[in-house]
Amino acid sequence: MTTEDQQEHEHGTEPRADAAIRGTARGTAPAPLSILDLATVGAGYTPAEALTVTTTLAQKAEQWGYHRFWVAEHHGMPGVASSTPAVLLAHLGANTTRLRLGSGGVMLPNHAPLTIAEQFGLLEALHPGRIDLGLGRAPGTDQATARALRRGLAEGADDFPQQLAELTHFLDGDFPPGHPYSRLTAVPKGEGRPPIWLLGSSGFSAQLAGRLGLPFAFAHHFSSANTLPALDLYRDSFRPSEVLTEPYALIGVGAVAADDEATARRLARSGALGMLRIRRGTPGLVPTPEEAESYPYSPVEADFIDGWLDNIVLGTPGQVADGLEALRKRTGVDELMVTSNIHGHEARLRSYGLIAEAYGLTAGA
Repeated sequence: MTTEDQQEHEHGTEPRADAAIRGTARGTAPAPLSILDLATVGAGYTPAEALTVTTTLAQKAEQWGYHRFWVAEHHGMPGVASSTPAVLLAHLGANTTRLRLGSGGVMLPNHAPLTIAEQFGLLEALHPGRIDLGLGRAPGTDQATARALRRGLAEGADDFPQQLAELTHFLDGDFPPGHPYSRLTAVPKGEGRPPIWLLGSSGFSAQLAGRLGLPFAFAHHFSSANTLPALDLYRDSFRPSEVLTEPYALIGVGAVAADDEATARRLARSGALGMLRIRRGTPGLVPTPEEAESYPYSPVEADFIDGWLDNIVLGTPGQVADGLEALRKRTGVDELMVTSNIHGHEARLRSYGLIAEAYGLTAGA
């Protein structure tokens, strides 16, 4: 199915804004604030402990007034326990009551569209009106792992628009007559279905989301140089659809709050060293702040760490709140999604709590 066919499928004669997509600012916060979590596994901890903390974080996020809680698909990374978003989201939904839950995202080229339609149809049946389906076109892993995941699948990232169209038809149950899948049904299928978001770190998904009238989430936390161009491309290419009458965009933002700026920077360096190892092809558990401080950085590695830290909004709660608001105004996004991939469960939970309070979220909202 072509992209144009997908557009016709998405567009209707009466555009309507989807309230499930458009967030509501809580308390005195200037915009909706959400969380992207990777079930971070730090040195000295187990995946089971990390997943327990992710569950606690989702519960606290609901209490603090965060709008969404997304988990991301990654593979072959010991420091990330969220390899299967659908499984984790089912668990989080059973332990929360109103928080929107979603994938940030599912890497669609790794899966058959019918599989994702069934997984998220089941999630919507379990937790109606609370599920977001965020989709990415990258594998989220190395090439060998991607090949293992895609065994038997001919498609790759280049076929993303066709995979997206197929997934949408499975979710809506409306393949045209004569289509090879017209008699297939993705079950369970309730009255509603999760809204689709497109995720990206470049212009491809931005333009596709705009042309299809879908909400767009940009990975500012690891591709900040492309943020403004991608957002401009999304808005310039946007066409109203049955999903949205106007563009709706959020960005993922690395953020760490602590009692003082030095402590926040020290915590953030643990995540920065973990990212350096991922970029180097040697992923591991998120290192401790002590290891990050004593690591013998080469000049090139030191430049990478400094550049990574420059892209994180960190400091005291007030500094982080001001930094987030300045970034929101500079990019014009509708929503911010913060992520604190640092070592230490207590420090991570506290960072999110401090950010919520400083940004003006209302507890229990």
